[in-house]
Amino acid sequence: MPAIAPHVGRMPGSGVRHILELALRRPGTIVLAVGEPGETVASGPREAAAEAWRAGETRYTPNGGILPLREAIVDKLARENGVTVDLEQVWVTVGATQALHLAMALTLSHGDEVLVPDPGYTTFTMNAHLLQARPVPYALRPERDFQPDLTDLETLVTDRTRVLIVNSPSNPLGSTFDARTMAALVGFARRHDLWIISDEVYERFTWGHAHVSPAALDSDDRVFTVYSTSKTYAMTGARVGWLVTPPGLRPTMLKVQESLVSCVDAPAQRAALAALTGPQDAVVAPQAHYRGNLAAATAELDRRGLRYLEPTGAFYLWIDVAHVSDGNVLAWCERFLDEAGVAVAPGTAFGASGEGWIRVCVASDRDQLIEGLRRIPAPI
Repeated sequence: MPAIAPHVGRMPGSGVRHILELALRRPGTIVLAVGEPGETVASGPREAAAEAWRAGETRYTPNGGILPLREAIVDKLARENGVTVDLEQVWVTVGATQALHLAMALTLSHGDEVLVPDPGYTTFTMNAHLLQARPVPYALRPERDFQPDLTDLETLVTDRTRVLIVNSPSNPLGSTFDARTMAALVGFARRHDLWIISDEVYERFTWGHAHVSPAALDSDDRVFTVYSTSKTYAMTGARVGWLVTPPGLRPTMLKVQESLVSCVDAPAQRAALAALTGPQDAVVAPQAHYRGNLAAATAELDRRGLRYLEPTGAFYLWIDVAHVSDGNVLAWCERFLDEAGVAVAPGTAFGASGEGWIRVCVASDRDQLIEGLRRIPAPI
């Protein structure tokens, strides 16, 4: 048979998915590896989607999404993010995953370089390989509380660099960038004439300070922003996100959206509209749940002397297991799953800088979470 394109074969797989597949073969495993909210979707979005099905609302929608949803997104951006956009800058996508791929496809050509956080979300690097671009990691180090080092970033720029990817709140780190850091990153992109792709999927989950959107600090239209209903409203399976583009890209967006998905299914868009415009209890209650789980989990880690990054956003804990992982955290995670019955994500699934660390999702049942953490060997 003919060969698959070579660059596809070079695309790395997901280390998180690898652990999950092993866990699914082992009944009774405590699964803390996957970033999945534990809540049931609120009744409003579920009823809106069901009504759309009952009414036969199953035709194509405009490429950018149904008008009421795009209008609600425009209002939300102005109200919550301090970002004023035109309706034609908002494009409803098949989750944040498609929005991210779309933004990278619009800004990267064969051989171009994209600066990706390390540790960072796996899809940043996977997309770059799929698009035949080169991912260039910028290290987020524990000695800097996993904040970007602008001096290091300057050394990574070449004549092929086109894009800087920013992710705050961070998956996997549970860290955030404050306004000063974000302004510095926008200034860096401006100096080098780079696009910024900002992944803000966890925007509603910050602990102790406000979320900062790079687009609110952008004065020369270089920011693409990725959002989703998946984490905010626990609608991971509904697959509704949106990409906010710089102005003037409507003709281009019509073509690329048509070529990729045409449009997002109408009932799912109705669910997203109901989520955005309805009561926000479905966000407030999980915020409290995640914050409580984080407090209980960090107390347990403190009690046992395990080192971790103090979380300021999202619903993850980034935990140091270098004392037991012996320089190969993936192999340790496989052994930990087999011997202790707990699935955690190896830090190296998110980049080389993750060696010796694991990511734990705290969105699950609190008792299961604490039991899983108790099984991590403590430092001697």
